[in-house]
Amino acid sequence: MSRLGRVERRSHETELACELELDVPAQARLSVGVPFLEHLLEQVARFGGLRLRLEGRGDLEVDPHHLVEDAGIVVGQALDRALGDRAGIARFAHAYAPLDEALARVVVDLGRRPHLVYAVPLDGTIGSLEAETLEEWWRAFAIHAGATLHVDLLRGRNRHHMAEACFKALGLALGRAVVVTGEGAPSTKGMLG
Repeated sequence: MSRLGRVERRSHETELACELELDVPAQARLSVGVPFLEHLLEQVARFGGLRLRLEGRGDLEVDPHHLVEDAGIVVGQALDRALGDRAGIARFAHAYAPLDEALARVVVDLGRRPHLVYAVPLDGTIGSLEAETLEEWWRAFAIHAGATLHVDLLRGRNRHHMAEACFKALGLALGRAVVVTGEGAPSTKGMLG
């Protein structure tokens, strides 16, 4: 049985289509008009073992903010749909990812209790993207995926390396958390949320 999530979102600011599939070879097809965001999401797909398609457009003439946030929404919703009732998943995982001088840690709980702790002191611009906008992607993703995420940048100097290490760590952690290791709700309560 395929674990696949599909989402479409249309607003006055963005138009996005996302498809995320688990248990298949990693693949990314990304085209949203923000090259650095596409680069970061490619890391999540590659290191998470996900097939991720995200296509669309947004009001980039205003600012990439709306597109980045809405991308977090649809990727999170697609993951939620792909996980279904989440029966038997590992649920918890963590990963560290270095990229040269940068080191990031991501801890994830896919228990349907959305929360984000984001300790990534990034500022300035990376490509065409203001680094502070990335926090909006993480928050939207956590809420719509039903995930608790702790994202910690442990060290780094280069903004590109710092951001990319965080997304690589997310991919690694997700790849471990979505694995089916048993049966039933992965909770002592007998349910998630």
